[in-house]
Amino acid sequence: MGRHMEMGIAGKLALVTGGSQGIGKGIALALAGAGCRVAIVGRNRDALQACLRHPAMRGTDVFACSADLATADGVDKTIRWLRTDVGAVEIIVNNAGGSRPCDIFAGPPVWDESFYLNFVQARRMTNEFLPDMLAKRWGRVINITGGTIARVMNASSPAKAALQSWAKSLAFEVAARGVTVNCVAPGRIDSVQVRELLHPDEKLREEYISTNIAAGHFGQPDDIASLVVFLASPHAGYITGANIPVDGGQLRLAI
Repeated sequence: MGRHMEMGIAGKLALVTGGSQGIGKGIALALAGAGCRVAIVGRNRDALQACLRHPAMRGTDVFACSADLATADGVDKTIRWLRTDVGAVEIIVNNAGGSRPCDIFAGPPVWDESFYLNFVQARRMTNEFLPDMLAKRWGRVINITGGTIARVMNASSPAKAALQSWAKSLAFEVAARGVTVNCVAPGRIDSVQVRELLHPDEKLREEYISTNIAAGHFGQPDDIASLVVFLASPHAGYITGANIPVDGGQLRLAI
């Protein structure tokens, strides 16, 4: 999404968690292209620096912080960094998260880590900057979610369900005060996580696409990023409480 497209968010400070690669990187680059000042958070320092050096980041203010948002310490570090070095966030893209396939008898550490990463940290990050948004009577909260039910056990699914439930209630609470809250649910997007964790076998990957995805291929990060930029813009001011799938017509006739 190029700078020639006037989205009405130039100069806004946007936070993208998990923003150094994959979907998050695509979102960060698209927001920079729309003229936003962009703060990205991720665990991989090298990936963060590579994202900062991307040509799409030129011409706007960009900031980066290395932190693990699956931990309370990582969230605390990020909030301190934003408050001290960056500023009050006006657009929050809660993208950090991850699939957690697990055994049905997986213990509390597996579930606790997944719930913190896929729900708690997003709520904490949003609640930190929500008062600033409400005071300005303008703000955007966009949560990148995913499937809430899986054929096999996955500790991320119930956490994603919690994220969507919380987002819907929050949207009702703040709609009249200029803040929108929406969820975007990606299908299979071509990323390291999808290729290495969910579909590492090429033949099985092609079989999955043929059986489940009407478009006939995995999506790209830009497919998510374009929607996120629109939801962040004034053009989407009457859209709130939505959960929008971006999945190439993926079939969900049965679990």
